[in-house]
Order: sequence, then C-alpha cells, then structure tokens
Amino acid sequence: MNALTRPTLLLDFEHPALQALIRTRGWAALLLFERIGAVYAFVRDEIAFGYNAADDLPASAVLADGYGQCNTKGTLLMALLRGVGVPCRFHGFTIDKALQRGAITGLAYVLAPRSIIHSWVEVEFEGRWVNLEGFILDAPYLTALQRRFAGHSGPFCGFGAATPNLQAPGVDWCGQDTYIQRDGINHDFGVFDTPDDFYARHGTNLAGPKRWLYQHLVRHLMNGNVARLRRGD
Repeated sequence: MNALTRPTLLLDFEHPALQALIRTRGWAALLLFERIGAVYAFVRDEIAFGYNAADDLPASAVLADGYGQCNTKGTLLMALLRGVGVPCRFHGFTIDKALQRGAITGLAYVLAPRSIIHSWVEVEFEGRWVNLEGFILDAPYLTALQRRFAGHSGPFCGFGAATPNLQAPGVDWCGQDTYIQRDGINHDFGVFDTPDDFYARHGTNLAGPKRWLYQHLVRHLMNGNVARLRRGD
C-alpha cells in the first residue's frame, strides 16, 4: 500500500503545519475506526465549506485557508489520513452545476462550466474501500440548509447538496460510505492514487481569463453568499 500512503506535492502531510495538527490532536494514537472518524470530522466541520483560489492546492494551503470545497477539502482529508498511516485514494467525477445553484448565483453561476470537476476520497477500512464524500458541507451550513428547506421531502439538488434526503443525508462516519453530492454526478473518471495524478491528466475547472476573474472576484462573492446561507440570512 506504499503508493497509497506516500506524500506528494498536493498531499504534503510532512508540512510542519499538518504535522503539528496531527501531533496536537493525538490522532495517530487512536484505533483505526476512531482515527479515520476524528480526521473526517475535523475536515468536515472545522474546515468550512467555501471556495478556494484553485482546485489543485496543496493540503497545507487548504488548512491555512480554513475552508474548501469538494476537491480541496478532499486533498486535505487525504493528506491527513496518509499522515496518520491510513491508505486512501482519489475518485474523480464531474457534477452538473445545477447542484451549486443557490450557493453560486448571478455571474458566478453563469461563468461556471456546465459540468464541474468533483471528487471524493476512498479510504481502505476492514479490507474494503469506503467512499467518503459527506465531509464537503460543514455542520452549521448543512443545518442552515435543513432549516431553510424543512418542508422539503424527496430528492434535493442545489446549494451544494444533491441527496435523496436532505434531512438525513448520512454524512457521519460510521464505517460506511458517506455522501452529500453523489446524486449530481454526471461523469465518472475513475480512481487515481493521488489528486496530483488526476489534475495532471484532466486539469481543473477554469483556465485563462475566467480563472483570473474567479480567483480575484467571483469566489469572494461566492464565499460571501455561502456565509450568509450559513447564518440563515
């Protein structure tokens, strides 16, 4: 399993900030189930849902930002899991941008490609691969959505979620798959050892002038919108 526990440029768990976090939290001393759960809970709830400058940021940069979306939070989750000796890999997809409507509005929604690069993390546990995607939305944001749409029943798509049941989406670690955006997937790229391998082959969501505009203006508007949703405004 060496290929699935090694550091890379993006999975930079040897970075001092990640090593200090792992040491302070005492994750490495936990039993495997609790170890995975503790790292998962940290990335889900202590790294807020939000939009970074790019998908292909190293884990240390995501940690420094303190927020992220599916791809960047996934990179941080993978780095921390490998940092405590847990084998994991990357599964790449695209999702329809309708999943983001509400979290992304106006110009940002217009600029977004129809199919957006998406990913989840697969972790080796008890001799099988478990899919982890439920870490994307932090608990305060998800709770705000559940309150906002308390009267909704059946499948839900929008505001960063695509799930059969918004009120009980199954995002807690219990040794089984967790999902929050799976129902928005429209293409499967398959499994990769690392996010580095995936981005080298398939690139990221934006390039050229759109990428510059996103990095310097649009994502800040998006993050302001997400913060308002989280507050319940």
